Amino acid sequence: MTHKFTVGQIVDVVAMKFRHAATGKYVIHRLMPVEDSAALDPSYHIKGIDKNDERIVREGEITLSTSVNSAFA
Repeated sequence: MTHKFTVGQIVDVVAMKFRHAATGKYVIHRLMPVEDSAALDPSYHIKGIDKNDERIVREGEITLSTSVNSAFA
């Protein structure tokens, strides 16, 4: 499976029942290599737009933001 999102797109982290999700907008900074075990849910390195927050998330944990998507990378 390939990555659904591309570098520079703005995404939101989805709140999950058993995980605290930091609110705010994030930009896709880098696509992480797809491993066999994660082929159905690739990972991304994201950076916060309004704060100095970085994290690695799986595709199922983010959604395309409703704000304007432009390249920040």
